[in-house]
Amino acid sequence: MSALLEIENLDLYYGDAQALSEVSLSVDEGKIVAIVGANGAGKSSLIRAIAGIEKPRGGRVRFRGNEITGQESYTTCNQGIGQVAEGRQIFPTLSVVENLEMGGLLPRARAKAKQTMDEVFTMFPRLAERRDQLAGTMSGGEQQMLAIGRCLMGQPELIMFDEPSLGLAPTVVQEVFHIIRTLNAKGITILLVEQNVAVSLKISAQAYVLENGRIVMSGTGGSLLHDDRVRQAYMGL
Repeated sequence: MSALLEIENLDLYYGDAQALSEVSLSVDEGKIVAIVGANGAGKSSLIRAIAGIEKPRGGRVRFRGNEITGQESYTTCNQGIGQVAEGRQIFPTLSVVENLEMGGLLPRARAKAKQTMDEVFTMFPRLAERRDQLAGTMSGGEQQMLAIGRCLMGQPELIMFDEPSLGLAPTVVQEVFHIIRTLNAKGITILLVEQNVAVSLKISAQAYVLENGRIVMSGTGGSLLHDDRVRQAYMGL
């Protein structure tokens, strides 16, 4: 199995405060890989560094063997790395269709934008029903579906999910994780950052535990799910 994404000794600072320290991990093509950890561990910082939103001070990020460290975020997106950001970050004053059209503006995605939108509406019938509705007037669950749909419009090979269950009702959370598994079954590689440790480890082939900006444990999702240290620290068991 080849690594689609490789992170090597990544250091990230906000001013003088170090957010990531020598973080190394790999994401194999076609797999779901989870990053788990407490609030403030550096999970979102890692996603932002991969996406090109934050510029690392040291280390390397490679995608399909090509170095993308510190590239602009639109360049990273156009190479096939999509992101479903924490808090959804849809455009609230635009309609559902307009939000999706924004996601399809990447050069890699323009030729098939209409076909992709049809596929998104097939996957998310509620979005089809609300295609002309302003995104900001929809429920949190519907907005999360829109955020995922907008990401899919860019035809990503890898999707990074940053806390996709945050602030959602339990039934909607189940639906979101079902969608993640469905996308993976379609061949999309997933990097999942999520506070729901039990569920994320259960669906992941590989997982990493991030504490204070450092990787402190790694293994298969199943092995970490049954590790006493992980269960006590993150699942209260």
